[in-house]
Amino acid sequence: MAISSGRLFLSPPHMSGREEAYVKEAFAGNYVAPAGPMLEAFERQFADYTGIPHAAAVSSGTAAIHLALKSLDLAPGDEIWAATLTFIGSIGAAVHERLTPVFFEPDETSWTLDPDLLGAELKSAARRGRLPKAVIPTDLYGQACDLDAIVSHCREYDVPVICDCAEAMGTRYRNRHAGDGAFAAAFSFNGNKIITTSGGGMLASHDKRIVEHARYLSTQARRPAPHYEHAEVGFNYRMSNIAAAIGRGQLEVLDDRVARRRAIFERYREYLGRLPGISFMPEAAYGNSTRWLTVVRIDPAAFGRDREAVRLALESHDIESRPVWKPMHLQPAFAGARHVGGNLSERIFADGLCLPSGSAMSGADVERVASLVGLK
Repeated sequence: MAISSGRLFLSPPHMSGREEAYVKEAFAGNYVAPAGPMLEAFERQFADYTGIPHAAAVSSGTAAIHLALKSLDLAPGDEIWAATLTFIGSIGAAVHERLTPVFFEPDETSWTLDPDLLGAELKSAARRGRLPKAVIPTDLYGQACDLDAIVSHCREYDVPVICDCAEAMGTRYRNRHAGDGAFAAAFSFNGNKIITTSGGGMLASHDKRIVEHARYLSTQARRPAPHYEHAEVGFNYRMSNIAAAIGRGQLEVLDDRVARRRAIFERYREYLGRLPGISFMPEAAYGNSTRWLTVVRIDPAAFGRDREAVRLALESHDIESRPVWKPMHLQPAFAGARHVGGNLSERIFADGLCLPSGSAMSGADVERVASLVGLK
């Protein structure tokens, strides 16, 4: 395979060729407004694929989390507990609702929210009479959190779990799809995700009422009437019919995209796995990660260069790489927020690097990146 020309991006869109036919069909029917048959079909196909029976397509994964929160009885100052090693979308909607975030460390085996840490803190919070209104774990870089363990701890105290599955479309967890088993699950189809609608997301749940209420709120909470009638204030969060048409074409090749990302990870591991100071994000025994992004940790003492030196070396060759998520408890926006656990997330941030992982990468592209990483 030839090396790609131009800039090599971290995770660019990868069209299947099937999207155009669906978009043309939408145009032919003049369904370019938010609602339409493509939107309804995309929701059905998503539910069929994931096994989560009810789904509402919205404008982003963040919007999906926001709508899930709006299904709860919340008051300003209520606590929301979340993973610290995550993208800000997991917690931004909660802060906009004037909720108080508390951030939790990951465990070593998955880099996702530590269930044991959560269980101990829930027990302590129950004694204090200060339980959270929801827990938001994150499925990280294509790896599912240990959802059953998290839900088990939360169920004891009647705390709902809203799973941030933005990075986990196609991820398997205990022989089912990531997010299946949560109170609600939020997915993202942003341009850098394993499949994309250019932008967009999905809220999914086994509880039909949650999804129906979210769909209602996502269209400005308009009540059925010949005029515009509103008993409450909603949001302009509904996905467009055109974006859903793209999503249908993408969803049909999701399994191929997952297989390719995992193959790219294996090539990186083949090239870099024997180098001193290089280690990879672990795959938890309970699931099958999509390896949405291949993530390495670089020990500068053993490797001879630190993470930033490697990132800049790649950038000098027009290759995009990126540090792992900066932990939320270290973000200036959340200065003073309570943080539970040790410092694993800080250590991963200090030495972790996401390598180009787009499913359209050639084998030569992967070899080129790996060779540049391995240069001393």
